[in-house]
Amino acid sequence: MVPCVCRTDELQARFRQRLYSLSQLGRLADLTFDSFRPEGRTGIGDAERTSVDNAFQRARQYAERLDGWLLLQGSYGTGKTHLAAAIANQAVANSTPTLFLTVPDLLDLLRASFGANEMRFDERFDQVRNAPLLVLDDLGTHSATDWAREKLFQIVNYRYVNALPLVLTTNLPLDRIEGRLRSRLSDLDRVVHVEIRAPDYRRSADEGSQDLVSSLALHKGQTFGNFNFRQEEGLPRKELASLRAAFDQALAFAQEPDGWLAVFGTYGTGKTHLAAAIANYQDSNGQPVRFVVVPDLLDHLRATFNPDAGTSYDRLFEDLRRTPMLVLDDLGSQATSAWAREKLFQLFNYRYNARLPTVVTTAEPPDKFDPRLLTRMNDPEVCRVIELNVPPYHRPRSGRR
Repeated sequence: MVPCVCRTDELQARFRQRLYSLSQLGRLADLTFDSFRPEGRTGIGDAERTSVDNAFQRARQYAERLDGWLLLQGSYGTGKTHLAAAIANQAVANSTPTLFLTVPDLLDLLRASFGANEMRFDERFDQVRNAPLLVLDDLGTHSATDWAREKLFQIVNYRYVNALPLVLTTNLPLDRIEGRLRSRLSDLDRVVHVEIRAPDYRRSADEGSQDLVSSLALHKGQTFGNFNFRQEEGLPRKELASLRAAFDQALAFAQEPDGWLAVFGTYGTGKTHLAAAIANYQDSNGQPVRFVVVPDLLDHLRATFNPDAGTSYDRLFEDLRRTPMLVLDDLGSQATSAWAREKLFQLFNYRYNARLPTVVTTAEPPDKFDPRLLTRMNDPEVCRVIELNVPPYHRPRSGRR
């Protein structure tokens, strides 16, 4: 049986209404491109602002064409859901039947229809798979049961095979998404990847920096311009040469950060000054950077296990793992509990595999390190090493003032 052409408009309107009734767009009607702030919140750096504006422009372009897939990645509160909802709202305004759901809600919807009867589940599943535009928010927050993974894969794979438009948002990096989904999302001929590198809109700038345990503000005065080469101390030529070489290597890394830089030396030799100078150089150029004292980092991570903590452990740790540049000051002075070693290894290993710019300072000899950390710092293809073979600034040398 084929519906009469005189009923085409009526049937399409009913189809659109059914999808809209399943969606969450009713309570997201105010999330439009007009209400989005492409300049980001006040107080963010130029690079973060550019990231937000780029995501805004790419989302608007996608909403006009609805061609291929769009993957919006970023931490919590960066505007991913707003942009995804803005795409959906514009599509609905243009009479394109649209289904907008968070992934957990989608799976709950399917579970509920499956429990009712098989016919209802098949109908609901078909509606999701064939929606002219499907928007799935918060990929990665769903319960990772075998059933959930299988249903989600079937939906995504169906839309991949049939080249149907799909918008996804996630706070996970691609390598933490289930393998079969990751394979489809890695097809750059089909999928546009947009990463928003900005702090949480919902928190003030002061709260954000506190959550991210960045203490760069305390080191604003430590730059390459005021680094002390200590000529007045009468150091031997070899030690002066070590200091100059360390400065030159740190400056070169700041200008072209690639891979890692590890700075070894005893306390008071200028390691923190050079690390802070690198961070301040990047910050002055508008690049996102986090400066973290390792013992403070572990204290913050422990505190986030408290149920009353304002920031979740996952959110804090994920931000530090993925930040474009991370400076870890004073590695080795922390209590070497099994928990601390495991957290540091997870942080190191992610940034090592992703080759994200990372600066590490330490006063500990190599044989005191977790071997897993040491092997990554000893990889010459990833990590450059600076050795500050000079005495501490504050210790007078024998026979000299």
